[in-house]
Amino acid sequence: MVNAWCQLASPRTVRCQYGVLRAIFAYAVNADLLTRSPCRTINLPEVVPVRRKLPDAAGLAAVADQLGEYAPMLWVGVLLGLRWGEVAGLRVGSVDLLRGELSVTEQRTRDLGDDGETAQPKSAAGRRTMAIPDGLGALLSEHMARRGLTGADTDALLFVGKGGGPLNYSHWRQRVWQPACVRAELGGLTFHDLRRANATGVVADKVDLKTAQTRLGHSDPRLTLAVYAQSTAAGDLEAADGLASRFMPAQRSAR
Repeated sequence: MVNAWCQLASPRTVRCQYGVLRAIFAYAVNADLLTRSPCRTINLPEVVPVRRKLPDAAGLAAVADQLGEYAPMLWVGVLLGLRWGEVAGLRVGSVDLLRGELSVTEQRTRDLGDDGETAQPKSAAGRRTMAIPDGLGALLSEHMARRGLTGADTDALLFVGKGGGPLNYSHWRQRVWQPACVRAELGGLTFHDLRRANATGVVADKVDLKTAQTRLGHSDPRLTLAVYAQSTAAGDLEAADGLASRFMPAQRSAR
């Protein structure tokens, strides 16, 4: 039964849920409810990295221009690597403009029907505080000023729907995000692509793996490299030239 589930579900879903399932069966064995856990000798499917065409600076600016009041969500996504639910769950108290920091303590769920809910991150690694660039701090400050929010409104959500309530993922994607991407001639771009672009950027900029892992909220650094970060043409060329200069005579390695 477990093996059949592993074959039908996506690899990433299997790996996320398998730990919980294994713990349940282990408890049943310890409580003498089962003689043996069915999770023994289970081969988990390999998680294959998703290759996407990531947006460049010009493309991001074009989409941001089309997003209007929601443009700061794009910049939070790509500059900080937050998931959509983490961005939608940000409150005024999540941002410390004086320290130049942003904390992730809540997220909006995407899979509980039309309403969704605000909940804590799924893991301890998901609860994190990170530095934000000055430009993003200025954008968030201007966004709060437009909405009439001050530092005293700590519980107010930074980003809300047209009626002032919490954002709904499917509605926001269909009515705001996708039309903006189409108008910017980047149809097919997903909000999660911003997170992939962020991971690729920090690796390309040679940010140490521990910092990259912490900022992305990954519990395992292997996920940062194996699933999210993509190789770049510039990085590939730099690697090739570096190896040539190291191992080949100077007259042959010169381009």
